[in-house]
Amino acid sequence: MELLQLESTLVGVAGEYFVAAELSVRGYLASVTLRNSRGIDIIASNSDASRSVSIQVKTSKKGAARWVLTKKAETFFAGNHFYIFTRLHEIGERPDFYIVPSETVAKYCSRTHREWLAGTKKDGSARNDSSMRVFEDKEGEYKEAWGSLGL
Repeated sequence: MELLQLESTLVGVAGEYFVAAELSVRGYLASVTLRNSRGIDIIASNSDASRSVSIQVKTSKKGAARWVLTKKAETFFAGNHFYIFTRLHEIGERPDFYIVPSETVAKYCSRTHREWLAGTKKDGSARNDSSMRVFEDKEGEYKEAWGSLGL
């Protein structure tokens, strides 16, 4: 099966397990949560459990370092909550990981959504509000930034 044909739900699940595996090989304890855990896909801690973080994983297939979120991203943040944006490649290739504090994501989504909403459609009419938000890392600032987890 080619990666491009992978169902979107499996893309998300694959991303979570890739992140958990990457945390594990870095010496951290990582536990994937149950599917009904609101906004938290993985709980990770250092080996002596003196520091832990919650992680929400967002996964995309190839393409730009760009992920779609919901409006909730603007208000769901904490000092120990992170997003790990994962970009899958071909089967057998290591994904790209972008580690971003949730507060950074919230501010980015809020600012860029306001800017988008202030613009106009192609026909010049006003844009309608949407619950969709987008996070991008065009400069690669957060790529492989595992140290930001503080574990």
